[in-house]
Amino acid sequence: MKKKPRVLTDEAMVMIARRFAVLSEPMRLRLLHSLFDGEKNVNTLVGLCGGTQANISRHLGTLTDAGMLARRKEGLQVFYSIADPSIFQLCELVCNTLEKQLEKHAGVFSPGALTRK
Repeated sequence: MKKKPRVLTDEAMVMIARRFAVLSEPMRLRLLHSLFDGEKNVNTLVGLCGGTQANISRHLGTLTDAGMLARRKEGLQVFYSIADPSIFQLCELVCNTLEKQLEKHAGVFSPGALTRK
């Protein structure tokens, strides 16, 4: 049985598009992935994800402004954690879908099918 789609206003569509736009940046996805196992400070995230501290901080700010991350200050250090648990479900859904698509297409070409004789 197919689920009937929600009726969405134009304003809701804009909000949804903004959320996906926040998730469209690979570095932001790396940051989220790095936080799946718990809270981390900015320096740890810089080490795990690469990039400069300024760049990482900018992306963390974007994720925090979008309500996806929570920010906690302790002395001079700033710690981030995932604030929106739906991020876990969304990532799992997308990863599972991509995995199935890749498996489906993996058998399309037999070994050596693209090499010239």
